[in-house]
Amino acid sequence: MGKTFFEELNSENITGVAYKNVSLKKSVISYFANIGNATIADLCKELNLSAPKITALLGDLIQDGLIKDYGKIDSTGGRKPNLYGLVPESAFFIGVDIKQNHINIGLSDLQKNLIKVSEKLPYKLDNNKESLEALCNLINDFIKELSTPREKILGIGINLSGRINYTTGYSYSFFYFNEEPLTKILESKIGIRIFLENDSKSMAYGEFSAGVVNGEKNVLFLNLDYGIGLGILINGQLYYGKSGYSGEFGHIPLFNNEIICHCGKKGCLETEASGWALTRMFKERLQEGSSSILTQNNLSPEDLKMEDIISAANHDDVLAIELIAKIGENLGRGIALLINLFNPELVILGGSLAATEEYIRLPIKSAINKYSLSLVNQDTILKMSKLGERAGIIGACLLVRNRLLSLS
Repeated sequence: MGKTFFEELNSENITGVAYKNVSLKKSVISYFANIGNATIADLCKELNLSAPKITALLGDLIQDGLIKDYGKIDSTGGRKPNLYGLVPESAFFIGVDIKQNHINIGLSDLQKNLIKVSEKLPYKLDNNKESLEALCNLINDFIKELSTPREKILGIGINLSGRINYTTGYSYSFFYFNEEPLTKILESKIGIRIFLENDSKSMAYGEFSAGVVNGEKNVLFLNLDYGIGLGILINGQLYYGKSGYSGEFGHIPLFNNEIICHCGKKGCLETEASGWALTRMFKERLQEGSSSILTQNNLSPEDLKMEDIISAANHDDVLAIELIAKIGENLGRGIALLINLFNPELVILGGSLAATEEYIRLPIKSAINKYSLSLVNQDTILKMSKLGERAGIIGACLLVRNRLLSLS
């Protein structure tokens, strides 16, 4: 019995005719994944292959359980052709989106359907081995609860903030205390192939593939959380730069202040326009005597989190709304700079702070109009994230799917 498609795909010794057949099968799967179900005639035309060759490729993929014959379709005259397409439950992918104080985990099938989601699982992201162990336990617990056969889970995508080199599997901002790549350490504890990705890039890809993007190819995604991340799509492709570190938008030196950023430098955008900055400003105002519904709830300033301020704003807290507007104004200055540089079709506001919706969007929009060139910004649409908390897990699942199957 010959090797299955997945065995051939992961084989390091495949050459010659076998290699060419795997490449052709990837092309067939990529067509179904991107376009949808199709007839043999459709595939012949698109892939420039003969009907016997397409029939043989489909036969192999049907035998492997990846493709299904969905029966005949109506047509005008002649024999009715058969329609072929992916078998959604033939392969699954897990996406893990790590936030500062919680984790979101999701499972998707081969057809991009989100099958199961566990959101806001309590977790504290710290740069130590205990936090790494807790992460592995949460992922393993999620897998144990699934009815999906473990062997059908082909890969896990994990999103982390900071500097990630997805090609080598190293994270240089968190869990960088071993010589081995972080992906290898995680694989040894979970037993499934791991793909590491920067959270903002993954969220950007989620929105691009299944969210608010509607045909735009040049897109900037702002991940507004405790830090500020940026996912860049140019001509429909994620932009990484040389080592994968592109998008460190939060660390452009935009302010002349003495506030030390987490990166160790002064004046970064994050010092005046992030969730971390919002929390600091809110605490300072409370200490100066300002009132808030949060103080009425007996929440001490030391225990205050960004999530508390977002909730207060959405309950019409005046102080929270005022400071979010200030954060938005500062962000808008930075986004104006991006618009002048990239001339994007679309800018998406995502991440936790985007949950404040118009409270942050309006001051951002006002600052963009004020600080960017009008001829440039008139090309740009500003939208809120459609996927919200799920942008990261959807992006992680789809990136793993595409990388494992070499889908375009």
